[in-house]
Amino acid sequence: MAPSEKINIPQKPPMVMVDKLITAAHGIVEASFLIKEDNVFCDHGLFTEAGLVENMAQTAAAGVGSKPGIEGKEPPVGFIGGIRNLKILQFPVAGDELFTRITVEHEVLDASVVLGEVFLNNKLITSCQLKIFLMRRR
Repeated sequence: MAPSEKINIPQKPPMVMVDKLITAAHGIVEASFLIKEDNVFCDHGLFTEAGLVENMAQTAAAGVGSKPGIEGKEPPVGFIGGIRNLKILQFPVAGDELFTRITVEHEVLDASVVLGEVFLNNKLITSCQLKIFLMRRR
């Protein structure tokens, strides 16, 4: 999949933590995000734990929103059911551009276990395993 300027996620500003979907194929989703100074998850210029986790979750959501058959439709709403092994090696700051990779480890029905990794200048700064559940619209 080619990079996309349009991100199909259920979040609306100011809660959007993904700017560009880079790829979504074969169980890998990659996206970028430029942290702005007025971001709701910035505290005194630092992008917080909650922002890093939300960035990973929204990157996963962007992958779901890019799947064939969902284009032009509202993406499914998802929620984080669990976080394991959260490691934050460095907090990014306003002005930093993050590169986030989601690797799907397991998928069963509307539940996924994914590995989230956030990079800054090609250096891993955050990682964790997320359990994500989707709510299908009726």
